[in-house]
Amino acid sequence: AAMAGWGWARAVRGLLLDVSGVLYDSGADGGVPIAGSAEAVRRIKASGLKLQLCTNETQATREDFVRKLRALGFDVSVAEVTAPAPAACRLLKERGLRPHLLVHDDLVPEFAEIDKTNPNCVVLGDAAENFTYANLNEAFRLLIGMEKPVLISLGKGRYYKETDGLKLDVGAYMKALEYACDVQAEVVGKPAKRFFESALAELGVPAEQAIMIGDDIENDVGGAQQCGMRALQVRTGKYRPSDENHPEVKPDAYVNNLAEAVDIILQQL
Repeated sequence: AAMAGWGWARAVRGLLLDVSGVLYDSGADGGVPIAGSAEAVRRIKASGLKLQLCTNETQATREDFVRKLRALGFDVSVAEVTAPAPAACRLLKERGLRPHLLVHDDLVPEFAEIDKTNPNCVVLGDAAENFTYANLNEAFRLLIGMEKPVLISLGKGRYYKETDGLKLDVGAYMKALEYACDVQAEVVGKPAKRFFESALAELGVPAEQAIMIGDDIENDVGGAQQCGMRALQVRTGKYRPSDENHPEVKPDAYVNNLAEAVDIILQQL
């Protein structure tokens, strides 16, 4: 392929990678790696490029999440993961907020140090099977009863892809509570600017020398570009051809998968 179209790949010092749909497709069976992704992560590290996983994953603690990724063949550590729950904990402590949690059971340990008595806000994550009517209604009642309702959402994704198909994500439930309570949620995961900025800080690379690679046109690509990063859309995970006609977001490039992106970036080093 001609080098001319690869200007986007130059002067890169670090990569931010979305995880679900880029490294692997999650699933009840533990999920499956996307072909070539584990090798691509190894090549990134061997090249001396810095790497940070920038994920909205909220179905597990970072420790369990990393354990799962390592079992799938990915050489990653907890320090290389920027995730919404720790960011939410920082925010809760800063503002003296006591959360009612509507999250996945496996995420609860991330909030161990946080006071949850007499809640004055609701924290919403990808609760999966915990998104029952009763649980949503309980969160609704708490919010509607507050003088100044505070709803914190660990992301605003619409859906994601598991091995057995597409799954509703936290954003759908966030919108339901926003509508019912006439409140605006505060999003602490992607595409929030603060979240990308903290990922860049952990990466130790300025926005103009970093590239985000994701499968979510709005949350990954749009969010990263708003922070001054280049961003690539992979044609894996929940990617659909209609993403290429998105009215607002135009990725710096489309790549078939992470392995192809890494090939091109490493050739430009």
